[in-house]
Order: sequence, then C-alpha cells, then structure tokens
Amino acid sequence: MGAKTGLLVYADGDAAELLRRVGSADREATAAMVRRLCPGRVVGECAGSSLGEGVYPLTGTAYAASWPGVDVIADRRVMIDAPSRLPDHLVSASAGRRLVLHAMHSVVDWLAFAVWEDGRLVRSLSLSPDSGIIENIGEPLPFERPYWAGDHPVTLDPDDDGDDRYPLPFHPLDLGEEALRALCGFIQEGTPRPDDVDADAIALHGFEVRAPEDA
Repeated sequence: MGAKTGLLVYADGDAAELLRRVGSADREATAAMVRRLCPGRVVGECAGSSLGEGVYPLTGTAYAASWPGVDVIADRRVMIDAPSRLPDHLVSASAGRRLVLHAMHSVVDWLAFAVWEDGRLVRSLSLSPDSGIIENIGEPLPFERPYWAGDHPVTLDPDDDGDDRYPLPFHPLDLGEEALRALCGFIQEGTPRPDDVDADAIALHGFEVRAPEDA
C-alpha cells in the first residue's frame, strides 16, 4: 500500500453526498478559505491538483477547494498523532457543520481520523503497529465495527522472522480506506465502487502556505 493523506473536510451534512455534486470551485472563495484556516501564514498561488492525487501535498503546499456546503483542504500539517489536539481555530471553523480529519501514512502503517459535529469531537482514532493505539475517543463508527470484531485480521507471512501475530486486530491502512470511503466518499487504493466519488475528476486549487520568515 502506498496511500498517504492529510485532509480536512468541512461539510453541511454528509461530505460524500455533497462531493458527488460539486463542480468547479471558485478560486477566490477557495483562497479566502485557505487564508482563514492558515492565520499568520503567507498564502500564494501555485499549480493545483485533484482530490484523487492531491491529498498528500508537498510540505509548504496546500490543495483546496470551496463549494457551497463543503470545503476541502489537504495539508501535511494536519497529520497529527492525536487528532483531538487539532488546533482550536481549525475546529472552531466547523461551527454548525461536520468536520472530518483523515490522515494516514503507508510507510509506517499509521492511520488517524476524527469527526467533529458542530465543534464537538465525537470520534477520534489514531494507531499504528509500532505505536499501538495512540488515541481512541468516542464510540466506534459503524464502518469500524467489523474491524474491531476481528472480521479483517492481518495474515502474516510465516517465513518472516519475528512474532507471528500482528499487533493490531486489523491493518490500519485497510481501515483507513474504509474510513475515507465512509466519511468522504472515495478511496486511495483498492477497487472503486460504482457509487464512489470520482476524486480524480474533482479539481483542487494549489497554494503555497508559508511562515512569514520563510516567504
């Protein structure tokens, strides 16, 4: 698996359903949104990407889009071990809305995701095989339950040295793809379903986001 994400989605309801209906995002509205979410940073324009390809931008770059009812921003700075510690200004920007954080990194098999409703954290999970469960707040969401129930165990290669048991009841990246589909409507790897969001068809505007001293 090679999936990596650092993604925030603000939505007036179900993000997946809203993303199925979006068209071209207005650049000025998107730039204004990025500036609101990145206070104290110098924001400039750069080449854009797509929702399918741009969810793990280079450091110092953000890909974003703002539509009526749903806003998306991809930025590595949201890839934090404990999603509950997402900066207050990013959470407060979700007043009256749903906020989804999705972050994963295939090199270390790490997954973190969280959901806020009107600024209230309702679910946060962060885990990796090396660190174990880093954060586990709230009740598991419906798409998680089969994983915790042991329906998706990891089969290890018997020829590999070391412990013959995987340290978690499932592979974080497997759950990460399921979380991305359930919360945002698309996946990074695996077989798309007919009703998945066509993330490659959704254009994101590009922005350089830097500290003033680095601009």
